[in-house]
Amino acid sequence: MAKYLLVSFKTCPWVQRAAIVLREKKVEFEFRHIEPDNRPDWFLAISPHKKVPVLRIDDKVSLFESNAIAEYLDETIQPRLHPEDPIVRAVNRAWTDFLPTFADGVTGTGYAPTEEAFHKSSAKIPAAFEKLEKALATQSDGPFFNGEKFSLVDAAYAPFLQRYFFLDRVKKLGHIEKFPRLKAWAEALIARPTVHSFPQPELEAMYRENLKRRNMWASQFIDSPKAAAE
Repeated sequence: MAKYLLVSFKTCPWVQRAAIVLREKKVEFEFRHIEPDNRPDWFLAISPHKKVPVLRIDDKVSLFESNAIAEYLDETIQPRLHPEDPIVRAVNRAWTDFLPTFADGVTGTGYAPTEEAFHKSSAKIPAAFEKLEKALATQSDGPFFNGEKFSLVDAAYAPFLQRYFFLDRVKKLGHIEKFPRLKAWAEALIARPTVHSFPQPELEAMYRENLKRRNMWASQFIDSPKAAAE
């Protein structure tokens, strides 16, 4: 069995995607977290883009970019998460290609520096949600993107849907309630143990701390521990 090292920032959703695939395949791996503002030399030496995730295999090969890592793991380790049918598999790959557009709306809203930027980014979210709502209507009856079987599409979207809920609890967005299939899918993903690299309350607290540390506009709506207790 190969030796796997997954290098991450604690709150990075792209790394979480790779970790989900590893856990779904029941693969043992070392999860090593580094600080985004203090990237060690050993990491810079193995990461061509100087960013996470990086999957180090047998201390010899470094794979980078979360989609490439997920595809490699699915091609080399059973059980396959991609559908066997080539047409369904192509459709799945097309929806994973849509992920950066989807993710930009969710993460861009949370990390918007001003009120204007926040509302401008938030206004783009429903269009992305509507596309997925329509896809879910034609793909399956759930609970996952392809029905009963968890897939690489599920692994890709789970971290960003989770962060939508995190942000929605900081500053109400009110979008996902208008898309019942998407909401049910998101809830099914978050309920799956393999999705979580940290207990959800711990990761949510780290997400909020990031907003405050970076002085994002939404951070003003995060109650201090003292205020919340009063």
